[in-house]
Amino acid sequence: MPLDTIKFKTARGTPLPFGATRTPRGVNFSIFSRHATGATLVLFATGVSDAVGELELDPNRQRTGQCWHIEVFGLNDNVRYGWRIDGPFDPKKGLRFDRRQILIDPYAKSLTGGATWGEPQIRRTFDPEKDYQTFPRRCCLPPLDFDWGDAAPLRTPLSDTIIYELHVRGFTIDQSSGVKFPGTYSGLIEKIPYLQELGVTAVELMPVFEFDENENVRIDPQTGKVLRNYWGYSPICFFAPKASYASAGQGNRAITEFREMVRALHAAGLEVILDVVFNHTGEGDERGPTISFRGIDDAMYYIHDHQGKYANFSGCGNTFNCNQPAVQSFIIDSLRYWVAEMHVDGFRFDLASILGRGPDGEVLKNPPLLERIAKDPVLADAKIIAEAWDAAGLNQVGRFPGFGRWSEWNGYFRDNFRAFWRGDDQMLSPVASRICASDDLYHQHPWQSINFITAHDGFTLNDLVSYQKKNNAANGEENIDGENNNLSQNFGVEGETADAEIRKMRRQMQKNFIASLLVSQGTPMFVAGDEFSRTQRGNNNAYCQDNELSWVDWTLAAKNADLLRFTRLMIALRKRHWILRRRHFFEKGKGISWHGEKSGQPAWDSHHLAFLLDGDAIPNHREPSLFVMLNASAERHFFEVPDVGKNWLVRADTERPSPFDFAEKDAPNIGRAVAAYRVRPRSMTILETAE
Repeated sequence: MPLDTIKFKTARGTPLPFGATRTPRGVNFSIFSRHATGATLVLFATGVSDAVGELELDPNRQRTGQCWHIEVFGLNDNVRYGWRIDGPFDPKKGLRFDRRQILIDPYAKSLTGGATWGEPQIRRTFDPEKDYQTFPRRCCLPPLDFDWGDAAPLRTPLSDTIIYELHVRGFTIDQSSGVKFPGTYSGLIEKIPYLQELGVTAVELMPVFEFDENENVRIDPQTGKVLRNYWGYSPICFFAPKASYASAGQGNRAITEFREMVRALHAAGLEVILDVVFNHTGEGDERGPTISFRGIDDAMYYIHDHQGKYANFSGCGNTFNCNQPAVQSFIIDSLRYWVAEMHVDGFRFDLASILGRGPDGEVLKNPPLLERIAKDPVLADAKIIAEAWDAAGLNQVGRFPGFGRWSEWNGYFRDNFRAFWRGDDQMLSPVASRICASDDLYHQHPWQSINFITAHDGFTLNDLVSYQKKNNAANGEENIDGENNNLSQNFGVEGETADAEIRKMRRQMQKNFIASLLVSQGTPMFVAGDEFSRTQRGNNNAYCQDNELSWVDWTLAAKNADLLRFTRLMIALRKRHWILRRRHFFEKGKGISWHGEKSGQPAWDSHHLAFLLDGDAIPNHREPSLFVMLNASAERHFFEVPDVGKNWLVRADTERPSPFDFAEKDAPNIGRAVAAYRVRPRSMTILETAE
């Protein structure tokens, strides 16, 4: 029976579960609002803009505690819905109820509209005191089932994990990707063979929660085009996958296609980590649109100051009230859903230090939300990774309340290795700690340190060695956005150059960074395209650049095949060697030793360092040893090679051109000990004992 011919029959309903849940008689709807005085369920039919029914809930019969609920009989999959919530409008008390608004259910699993990237979603400019706008997207019922087959979680240990950060749209939207469904979950499936050959073990997807890419109103002064929220760090619904990332995003197709992507990645041995944003929402500050949380219960979902203004620890206009008990439970429910129903393997939490702030913005010593995430039984196998800082200056790297479970993006690894290879003074001691999984910061497990040289935020690897200064004018913010201190170098020319010597040095430095990342203890992370020298032409904050500046240019894989080969072989080297993937920190005097030009005598005030990884030091496990020499100085240095009773092979040398930079087979044998092995300026050499 068509939805619009139904005479709605209802029952009291139940408060749990939240959201829309099928029952034998129809659908149960439930929503939380502590300060609401009334709630109305608004029903729509597919393709019809006007409501086909508005069911006002009886607060005496259809409210349990602070939960409003109703069961509606006879509804089918064509139903679409939203909520009107009644209550006082008193912004100074954090109350912004307006029953004219039709609001998204926070627990909605998918939304109508948004199937086409860039299609208008909401009018962005209005006066909230006088005007209002109704968000045009409606909530859908999720599909009933999905055939996962016999799939089970991969549970790859973090010590064995190699993370590859990518943007679902940007990874394949460029014509050069050659996929049938560019810019989509299906397009990512088509690139699985490439990921397998590269050797990474997990993809970390930049935000896939529904967001409004049109919220950015800035103009690119160079082209005159309106910019977008390309990255997606501005969620509007924490359960719904981005519809426009599906090859056909109507209805529930995004849910199904996302699951198909996860299933295919798992079948290929690749885990899926989601970059999740629980620190703020796309509703912005008091000038922003009312989409969901603000209209449902602003005082509960957001942190406010004493004047009722939104606290802005996120730098994005508002701050989610993460440690309010009901909001805690909401976040836990979202994470459980993505693990239990969507089969993802873990999460990277954007600006995770905000998740440790209390209702007044104070930094909590033992944040209940972080502990709940760490100890939740459904999430027990999920990887949980913190970006351990926020936009208000709080930096908790090495001090994040981890409860024995959390790992962290290690910004010190990035900064120390950048400074070292740039030739800065007094960097050997910090670099030695980074090589040892930052044992000066972390004390429980090496995998607590997520090591990276580059991330989505900042220079690409190519730009790190090609630009002294950021070039963000295209972002429409007069080049004031983005990090100023990039610890980068250009070797004499800003940007692209035809100078052969500069190009050679830049390639050498890229290999140095890749090799440094992969011979260090901890969990390494790459950014998509760094392995073949992707460039953003010096833009280190390309959050708004939905164009070739941000998209992966796959022609570079052939153009820079030498760097791609080196990266692939370095990943393979790491995967062959247990001593590069330790699950416990080095004990004093065991497993690793430090050297300079003289064996056993590192010169800590110099710019060169070597270390020996003893393949015989792990109980019940024997493998080749490695001797790694790093020379960040402008002069060549000669290192004594330790005598470990076996011949040494020259496995990698970043100064040499491809294919001699990595000896895949038939590595040069230099004997048991060498009085003086030469390492050229700004280069790195890896020796491996012969079997």
